[in-house]
Amino acid sequence: MILAADIGNTNIKFGVFDEGALKYSFRLSAALNKTSDEYGFNLKSMLSQSGFTTDEFEGAVVCSVNPNLNYTIEHMIDYYFKVKPIIVGAGIKTGLNIKYDNPKEVGADRIMGCLGAYYGYGGPCVVVDYGTATTFNAVSERGEFLGGAISIGIKSAADALSRSAAKLPRVELVRPAKAINKNTITNMQAGIVGGFIGLTEYIVRQIKAEMEGDPRVIATGGLSEIIAPHTGVIDIVDRTLTLKGLYRACLLNR
Repeated sequence: MILAADIGNTNIKFGVFDEGALKYSFRLSAALNKTSDEYGFNLKSMLSQSGFTTDEFEGAVVCSVNPNLNYTIEHMIDYYFKVKPIIVGAGIKTGLNIKYDNPKEVGADRIMGCLGAYYGYGGPCVVVDYGTATTFNAVSERGEFLGGAISIGIKSAADALSRSAAKLPRVELVRPAKAINKNTITNMQAGIVGGFIGLTEYIVRQIKAEMEGDPRVIATGGLSEIIAPHTGVIDIVDRTLTLKGLYRACLLNR
C-alpha cells in the first residue's frame, strides 16, 4: 500500500492506496505546534479505525505548500511507517510538461491536482481547486501545464470580511435562495458564495476560450461542493484529485 500526504495551509490530506485504488482518505489540521509523534499517533489511530496498520505500507509520497511542516511530516512517515517518502519538488517526474515562466514557482498541489485530472479524466482539462486559495489550472491535450489564475479562497474571503468590518459576523458558507436578502447573514452569504460562483464562471470561460479543444472542467478542494453545483461550467467534482495525482507521481518515481 501507498500513503499519500498533501500538506496544505489549513489541513493535511492523507490517502491510502492499494492496487491503484484509493481505499481511505481523511484530514488532519495543519498545526505547527504539533510534533511528529503527535501526528504519528493521530495518523495511526485514524488508520487503525479503518483496519490498516503502518507496517502494511511499502511507500509514501508527499507534496506541500506549507514548508514549516515538511520536516515534521517527513520524519513522522520515516519513523512510524519505516519508508522514505518521495517528496514532490524539482526533479520529480510528473508526466506533465510544465509551461511556466519559472516551473519552481508552481505550487506542488496545483501540479498534483492537474496530474490526477489528466490521468483520471484525460486532456484537455481545467482544474479548479477551492482551498485556502482558489486556483484555476489549464492542461492541454498533450499533457502540458499551461498555467492559469490564482484568487483568494472562499473561507479566506469570508474570514477577512468579518475581521475587517467590526459589525459583520462569521457566517456559514451556504448559498441563500435569493440575491436580494433582508438580514446581514444572508446578505453576506449571497455576496460571498454568489461572488465565487460568478468568479468561477467568468475565469473558466475565459480559460476555455484561450485553450484548444473543448476542455473538461474538474473541481476539487474542500469547498468545491459549495460552489460547483451552482455554476454552469463545472463538469465533475472530485475532492480526491490531488491525492490521486500524488499516487501517480509515486508510481512514476519509484
